[in-house]
Amino acid sequence: MIPRYTRAEMAQVWTEENKLRKWLEVELAALEGLAHYGYIPKDVPAKVRAKAAFDVERVREIEKTVNHDVIAFLTNVAEHVGPVGRYVHFGLTSSDILDTGLSLQVQEASDLLIRELKKLIQVLGKRAKEHAKTLMVGRSHGVHAEPITFGLKMALFYAEFQRNLQRLETAKETLRCGKISGAVGTFANVDPKVEEFVCKKLGLEPALVSTQILQRDRHAEYLGTLAVIGGSLEKLATEIRGLQKTECYEVQEFFSKGQKGSSAMPHKRNPITCERIAGLARILRGNALAGFENIALWHERDITHSSVERVIFPDSTILLDYMLGLMINVIENLVVNKDRMLKNLEASRGMVFSQGLLLKLVEKGLTREEAYKLVQDAAKRLWEDESVFLEQVVLKNQKILKILTPQEIRSVFSCDKHLKNVSVILQRVGILKASK
Repeated sequence: MIPRYTRAEMAQVWTEENKLRKWLEVELAALEGLAHYGYIPKDVPAKVRAKAAFDVERVREIEKTVNHDVIAFLTNVAEHVGPVGRYVHFGLTSSDILDTGLSLQVQEASDLLIRELKKLIQVLGKRAKEHAKTLMVGRSHGVHAEPITFGLKMALFYAEFQRNLQRLETAKETLRCGKISGAVGTFANVDPKVEEFVCKKLGLEPALVSTQILQRDRHAEYLGTLAVIGGSLEKLATEIRGLQKTECYEVQEFFSKGQKGSSAMPHKRNPITCERIAGLARILRGNALAGFENIALWHERDITHSSVERVIFPDSTILLDYMLGLMINVIENLVVNKDRMLKNLEASRGMVFSQGLLLKLVEKGLTREEAYKLVQDAAKRLWEDESVFLEQVVLKNQKILKILTPQEIRSVFSCDKHLKNVSVILQRVGILKASK
């Protein structure tokens, strides 16, 4: 059953109708290959194709009796085709159809995911460019570190999702694979040239070697890639959630007219979409783990992987498609509170410039240890007295004034140097064009 939140195009990929349609595509391509190489009469493919059809409900009805989905499908196709249907599935085994059909579904699902990833990358790039010079505090361990810009934060995710796009394209290619090698993969009843013919017609590559199935390291790689992308979405969602905390309030998920945040507290505006994304990423990781468990099967094949994949492939692609759609909407409509970012940056009263002061003292000849102690002692005053600023403390520090002039001290307390290479970074990731 396809979840209600599934978007229409992805839902179509995993319908029973589309799955059986892919099976039929494989069977028809196999007939053409068999006829091409003389295994069956030349006129069979055209005769079968003219009448080939199936009915989902009828297939389900037959399956109740035979307890085998592929046999039920073949029986129903034969009902439509008539006597010439005896050539359908000639020399093939069920997994030839199941695995090759699944690969076709994965290609369709991947195209939709790649499209959505590109949309998200575009939106992140737009926000990065828009906020290239929007100052905010950078944090390490959750503590104020040095000034950054919100554009750089978005550029970081832009670059990460570019990598995710490459990963998904690679994983899609890994599963752009089919097999028509028969039971246990020996081509006992079908020449390897038939497999090559079928795969080429379907836009797939033949497995160099297979057993009765395609090997599940391919599928594990694909599911692992979806989990990595989900992890990146969770990372972005967690960043937004952290910045939306009341004490930060630097960004905020868009709150629509009439929306309510809490049944008990009318004032609440919660980052519910990002929380949803973070939660769903856990399912993707769990599904990926199930995919890894599917790699090891008994001998040339068992079906412990089969029941698992009927759940995890639709679920993972549907979930990721849904999550990408949610995140695109979040980033497009994200409320960026520039004034609060600046206020929070100033809240540490100049401590974010401590490294610049340290380096200036080192430039004047102090050892790093000597300079570090002077700056650290000055910074301690701010922890003890919330009314003072680091620049004020340093300008009254006689030890430092013996080394630096007041003008040199004041030059340290500027964000200019933290902004000077922003455009360089945005050029490196491809958001801005390099200047000539």
